[in-house]
Amino acid sequence: MEDSTSGREFLSMMDASQGYHQIMLAPEDHKRVSFITSDGTFCYVAMSFGLKNAGATYQRLVDKIFRPQLGRNMEVYVDDMLVKSKEAHQHVVDLEETFAVLRKYRLKLNPQKCAFGVSGGRFLGFMVTQQGIEANPAKIKAILNMGPPTNINEVQRLTGKIAALSHFISKSAEKGLPFFKTLRKVKNFEWIEECKQAFEDLKAYLAKFPLLIKPMPGDTLYLYIFLTSQTVSSAPVREEEGNQTLIYYVSKVLNQKVVIHP
Repeated sequence: MEDSTSGREFLSMMDASQGYHQIMLAPEDHKRVSFITSDGTFCYVAMSFGLKNAGATYQRLVDKIFRPQLGRNMEVYVDDMLVKSKEAHQHVVDLEETFAVLRKYRLKLNPQKCAFGVSGGRFLGFMVTQQGIEANPAKIKAILNMGPPTNINEVQRLTGKIAALSHFISKSAEKGLPFFKTLRKVKNFEWIEECKQAFEDLKAYLAKFPLLIKPMPGDTLYLYIFLTSQTVSSAPVREEEGNQTLIYYVSKVLNQKVVIHP
């Protein structure tokens, strides 16, 4: 979804105001979301946060009402909406089309979380610009500011942060392998020298991130693959006029039962 957004000249990012509450419940379902207070028994008349299928229900709604626009001039993920235009003069037309749908279905936006007519911004955890896709600086800073983990929970948080940036980290599985090995020692946690060095190397790598470029129809693509006995990594790239640019990185730690032998 974010791939199809990069490279557009103008973007508008919108956020629904209390999105779930804008979906009214069927009267016969009110009793299913009732709650008791000191002042009596009450029930929701709109879909509330916390319901098991609330997210899926809201996604089905936006997929249905914006279906003619999805992929063409708009992307939607739950309550995050993005209008994209290849040319500046077309952006106003695309916004008018979007607002017409919002008015028709009486969906409201949160003006404090909307940005109109920008050249780039944050969408689904990535920084999307006309040039390509960049890593979210906040996610990079979260790792750079971390101290060495002192328990399993902190190692889990570290690997989660690495996973969120994996498309930008070359051979991320190999770089994070010492951390994954540590997770297997739940009862005997030990931050060994190998982990210390891997942690420092990771921070040094994060100081400079690549820009991800969206492939275009007709591009010549190449796939580079790197294998070790415990990890497999790949990097699809596009070539234009003899220059190669990165699309993204993919990396995986192999299951202990699946090991590559030289």
